[in-house]
Amino acid sequence: MLIMVLTGLILSASPSQAQNSASAAPSSSQQTGTNLVLADLLENSESRQALIDKLRAADDEPTASPSDKKLSNTEAQPKREQQKSFARTIALTTSNFGSSIKQQFSALFTAVAALFNSERATAANAESAAIVSTAINIAVLIGVTFAVFIFLRLFARRPFSTINAWACKGANKYAMLRTIGAITAAGLVDTGVVLGAYLIGNTTASLLSTHNGADATRLALLLNAFLLVEGVKLLLRMLFASRFPALRLLPLHETQAKYCNRFFANLVGFTGYGIMVLVPIVNKNLTPTSGAALTTLLVLCAAIYFSIVVLRNKRNISQSLIAKAKLQQGSRAIALRLLARCWHLLALIYATAVTISSVLYPETALPFIATASLKTGLYIGIGALLLTIIRQLIGREISLPTSLTEQLPQLQSRVNTYIPTGLKVLGTLVAIIISVFTLDAWAVFDLHAWYDTETGNSAVSSLLDCLLILVLASAFWILAASYIEHRLSPSKKVTPSAAARAETLLGLFRSSLAIVIIVMTVMIILSEIGVEIGPLIAGAGVLGLAVGFGAQKLVQDIINGVFIQLENAINTGDYVNVGGHEGTVERVGIRSVALRDLFGTYHIVPFSSVEAVSNFTRDFAFHLGEYGIAYRENIDHAIEHLKAAFEELRQGAHKDDILEDLQVAGVSALADSSVNIRVLIKTAPGMQWAVGRAYNRLVKMHFDKAGIEIPFPHTTLYFGEDKEGLAPPAYVRVDTDQPEIAPTEASSTAS
Repeated sequence: MLIMVLTGLILSASPSQAQNSASAAPSSSQQTGTNLVLADLLENSESRQALIDKLRAADDEPTASPSDKKLSNTEAQPKREQQKSFARTIALTTSNFGSSIKQQFSALFTAVAALFNSERATAANAESAAIVSTAINIAVLIGVTFAVFIFLRLFARRPFSTINAWACKGANKYAMLRTIGAITAAGLVDTGVVLGAYLIGNTTASLLSTHNGADATRLALLLNAFLLVEGVKLLLRMLFASRFPALRLLPLHETQAKYCNRFFANLVGFTGYGIMVLVPIVNKNLTPTSGAALTTLLVLCAAIYFSIVVLRNKRNISQSLIAKAKLQQGSRAIALRLLARCWHLLALIYATAVTISSVLYPETALPFIATASLKTGLYIGIGALLLTIIRQLIGREISLPTSLTEQLPQLQSRVNTYIPTGLKVLGTLVAIIISVFTLDAWAVFDLHAWYDTETGNSAVSSLLDCLLILVLASAFWILAASYIEHRLSPSKKVTPSAAARAETLLGLFRSSLAIVIIVMTVMIILSEIGVEIGPLIAGAGVLGLAVGFGAQKLVQDIINGVFIQLENAINTGDYVNVGGHEGTVERVGIRSVALRDLFGTYHIVPFSSVEAVSNFTRDFAFHLGEYGIAYRENIDHAIEHLKAAFEELRQGAHKDDILEDLQVAGVSALADSSVNIRVLIKTAPGMQWAVGRAYNRLVKMHFDKAGIEIPFPHTTLYFGEDKEGLAPPAYVRVDTDQPEIAPTEASSTAS
């Protein structure tokens, strides 16, 4: 239908061109159109009276010198700008819109009516041969170009099928890369098809122009429109390939892809061929006002078609967006739900804005909007494609080389921990970049002009430097933290005490490293953005000096604590004696250690008060026992029973706590009432007290069984001696336990 309309308008415009060339009149088509518009204004009584009133009012105004006019205009302009409100702007825009539509369509109807007047009809009859020749030339060019295009498209189906089959194979991790490669290859094939048809059409146009005398300008307009429109359709086929799913860049169903491709192809073909072919011919043969009116008519038809399709698919697209929102969380889900409610309104507003702009600015608005829209879609597509490729390449986790994993086992898990955060930051940066380029595309501000300035250049340079600094700082943090975790993280084979020490040191060094990296990164970034960090460093030095003088004990606590931890002197769970307090360690911090003694008292001992550390649970321990026997007992016999008691202990519940055989040191002392024998039992750390208690029990049982006396304190009464060496008699009264007799019972008994 579009081709038929094109041919009809070209044929109707050809007589006027022939007549103008034959008569060689001095007047131009622009002047003819202006005279026709002026004649229409004069024929209408209302417009004629309004024009007369304006001319009389202009004549009644007093004349002024050019300097006075310039001064008055300069003084009045700020007042008019201040008085011009938003409502006034809307009213003027609406008025201009209506006036533009009325003027454009009035000129178009006048020009079309002029084509069918008697003079034009006579000229058309005289030039019937030229009309037939022009029609034949255009029909031949259209037929040859589109026939070659359709033939090449049919011939390219087999390469498309092969590329589609290749893209469907392979791992899912590289699916997007294969898809991009396949779409690129298919795009090259499709580009060859379009260029082949264009070259054949260009050759045909040259032959027609040479042999048949056809107008080369009209044929060139048609071929250029074919190249541009089919190039845009080629991009649409890359997005909405209906026959080959692997060559479809957007994740749509085959039916949806076919519908979208047909809709956008119709829209692009209608507006493209109409504006690039019909409008230039009308501008050349009629008037520019008629061409602007035709542009407005084409845009109105396209906007109506676009609005109908949007309203028809409102519910389906809204339901699809809501379904996707249910699979998301956070701000993305909220954005999808809001878009599901108002996407059609945004589309209708866009169509309305395009229509109004095309009416108000018919020569510049539509090319600008088309270019800006194309750039916006291109920027968004490139950004989304880049993020999709990165997500598919990274996947859920990154696999590092085996050699690096062996040296830093914690590096891979730490890198994979930061992947979601990194992707969010990358997505934010891509969104910001897309927004900046989109604003530049819509001429909100000139990005290139701003970048050429010193401020723009320095801002972009500082931004890139800051991003590089953040990336390097993050990489250094990941590597250093992974190395620290590798060196200090407790393995499965270590004891609980070592694991506790490792956790303490790990938290200490990791926190210190984070503070150093954060402070250094902030300082460098502030320096890059132009902030003087000299005063900050000087202030930090003064503050550090003041803190050093005012918190000497705190600094001493931290330094002592670091060295105590490095020397592995105290771990959580150890039984220690520090700062005059003894108990089990419950917490080891940077500044202090917390103990709980045998009475349950909780002690917090700062490291500055710790001069020595006595750890009772390090590596191994000894039960040191001294057992006294009477002087009349046989020492070797007693030692044999001590060994027997140890053997029985070794077979009991504490067999795993005893590390070596019994060590008999021998007689340690000849005391006042006993002979002391010392023994040593090497035990696991912290088990010396439990082993000692159990051994004491067995020693008592063995000594009792063997009749070995364990001395205990005795009291001896000495009554002295006389001169003959005889002891004086001792008067002893033994009272038996008799019940006490009441006084009444005693008197009755006596009687």
